[in-house]
Amino acid sequence: MHKLTCLIAVVLASLPAQAFAADSQCFGTVSKGRIEGSVKLPASGPNFTAYSTLAATAGRTHTHAKVAEIMAASYSALHIASPDTIYVYGETGWPSGGRFRPHRTHQNGLSVDFFVPVRDAQGKSVPLPTSLTSRFGYDLEFDADAKYGEYSIDFPALAEHLYQLHVAAKARGAGIALIILDAPFLPRLFATPRGAYLKANLNFMKGKPWIRHDEHYHVDFAVPCKSDAGASSASLK
Repeated sequence: MHKLTCLIAVVLASLPAQAFAADSQCFGTVSKGRIEGSVKLPASGPNFTAYSTLAATAGRTHTHAKVAEIMAASYSALHIASPDTIYVYGETGWPSGGRFRPHRTHQNGLSVDFFVPVRDAQGKSVPLPTSLTSRFGYDLEFDADAKYGEYSIDFPALAEHLYQLHVAAKARGAGIALIILDAPFLPRLFATPRGAYLKANLNFMKGKPWIRHDEHYHVDFAVPCKSDAGASSASLK
């Protein structure tokens, strides 16, 4: 327990100080909203990294402070549960929210894309390549066997991440509103040790999203927001 507490403190310390000022305020919805007092996510930690230094510098990795705390706590718990597993987070949103092309959501600081954890041909956990040539990873395509070249999706690691996100969210009076993952991969996710919990406690999109979510999974967090009649409109992701 002492080790877990220390690791959480280390990861949380890497976040900007304002992330814990509890002054983030979201408005509207993920598809029609904005945010005030957002925080920029840390570029990396003991077991995670941002998908692109360039994109992060451009301001594309800002979230609600509560979401940043949830993410940090989940990564800390994952480092205890599986210290050799590497995670990569993707796009989140602009500092003030609003339209976030090419996404149809990510507008009020509550949406986060996470790239699928993968293992290489030797079975080692490695970060999924997210270079500019693959549109920072978003143009990668996994086949029906959940493989891309030498990389295979690590479904137990993905399931553990979703579990820890949910646990961290509940501990902070928040929740997870929606998860989008390519539907053909859901049976493999639910077959993992955490699968029954995920199926019983989390809401996975049942319809078809506008793009495949095979190389990443989209998470909308549930945090109370104020209404905002002036937010730009967009359809659901």
